[in-house]
Amino acid sequence: MTNEIAPSTEESGFLVAALYHFVSVPRFAELRAPLQALCEENGVRGTLLLAHEGINGTIAGRAAGIRAVLAFLRSQPEFAGLEHKESHAADMPFLRMKVRLKKEIVTMGVEDIDPTRSVGTYVAPVDWNALISDPDTIVIDTRNDYETAIGMFKGAVDPNTKTFREFPDWVRENTGLHNKPKIAMYCTGGIRCEKATAFMKEQGFDEVYHLKGGILKYLEEIPQEESLWEGACFVFDERVSVTHGLEEGEHRLCRACRHPLTPEDIASPLYEAGVSCPHCHATRSEDDRLRFRQRQKQMDLARQRGERHLGK
Repeated sequence: MTNEIAPSTEESGFLVAALYHFVSVPRFAELRAPLQALCEENGVRGTLLLAHEGINGTIAGRAAGIRAVLAFLRSQPEFAGLEHKESHAADMPFLRMKVRLKKEIVTMGVEDIDPTRSVGTYVAPVDWNALISDPDTIVIDTRNDYETAIGMFKGAVDPNTKTFREFPDWVRENTGLHNKPKIAMYCTGGIRCEKATAFMKEQGFDEVYHLKGGILKYLEEIPQEESLWEGACFVFDERVSVTHGLEEGEHRLCRACRHPLTPEDIASPLYEAGVSCPHCHATRSEDDRLRFRQRQKQMDLARQRGERHLGK
């Protein structure tokens, strides 16, 4: 992670900043309006979540705009130590700016899990390969099934969860996780593992580790020829996925079910842009498809006018 923004030029497109910070913020609701206004004034888009337990989100814009937003956040006493991760996008990857008030900045649904009190041991990307190659280590991907479908670390266990709320029950039901002394966990940017490792510690696991900065930091720092990452990493913006060096991946998003699509998925006869894909075709009715086609038509018309349809 970093606290400094590298100079950006018009050629580099848009700067994307992913951030989170666990800290007690009793006045979190007071920050929503000024933060929303500042982002809009600086042409910054994305989503930021504010809660009693801190802040989480991803924003994109020109470097000056991102710098202004991060400076404002770090000027707040609670977020003085805020870190962020950077990547770039050729086009603006978000449609609008949303600052939301939430009960949790990442929803696990387990009371009294506090990463500021107890958390796993951070492992830098440069040390990650050695840890997950150790035969005494169980590697767990804490992300959801649509994310793991397009990429994972070699040898990792996939819980096949639909939402992060399912993860605690998956841990409780898999007693075999106690068969090895070390647990290594990872997620996209690190935030899910803050809560996941805290939960594991409460469940009696002693040696719990997590990848500092998440998959994104690993892909940024580790050369592809040395990497144990296989596939692409799903990201929650219009880029859909990134690969080594944080280059934009080849995936698209199904606008009907939000599942990332490979070129093979797009070539399927079950794929219709904005209407269906191989992952959701069987679950949609003809009424659904008619409604999605009408929405796609409006999006296409907006695109022809040089506009972006916010229903996208």
